[in-house]
Amino acid sequence: MPEIEPVDPAAPWEYTLYIPNDLRAVTVCRRTLGLILTMHGLIRLVDTAELLATELVSNAVRHTKGPAALRVRWAAGVLRVGAWDADPGPPEPPGNLDALTDAEEGRGLALVRACADLWGWQPLARGGNRGKYVWCDLAAA
Repeated sequence: MPEIEPVDPAAPWEYTLYIPNDLRAVTVCRRTLGLILTMHGLIRLVDTAELLATELVSNAVRHTKGPAALRVRWAAGVLRVGAWDADPGPPEPPGNLDALTDAEEGRGLALVRACADLWGWQPLARGGNRGKYVWCDLAAA
């Protein structure tokens, strides 16, 4: 097995995983994200980041008809996890998490808002496709 050379842990990096509109892709994204964070020594962020990615990617796959993507970026001690989808319309605003504890749906962005340090969305074009990018940040500290 080849030896992995040490890398500056503060060096920025980014991964993008393009996925089909298939609910199985949510699990692929979650597991891939866990592996990425583990390989970069960010094990302490895995559980929260996986939860947030699951919510973002699940929304992208459930509420749109086209392809989607998971993007993960590390820079300046902040992990940004985001999902791109082919629908340019804004996401539904998050509700109050306390009021949604027994709800079957609608908790995704409320969980993101509750667990992330910052979140947002923006219209985005990728590969000729219009859509939106919904993201959240986790600070390493």
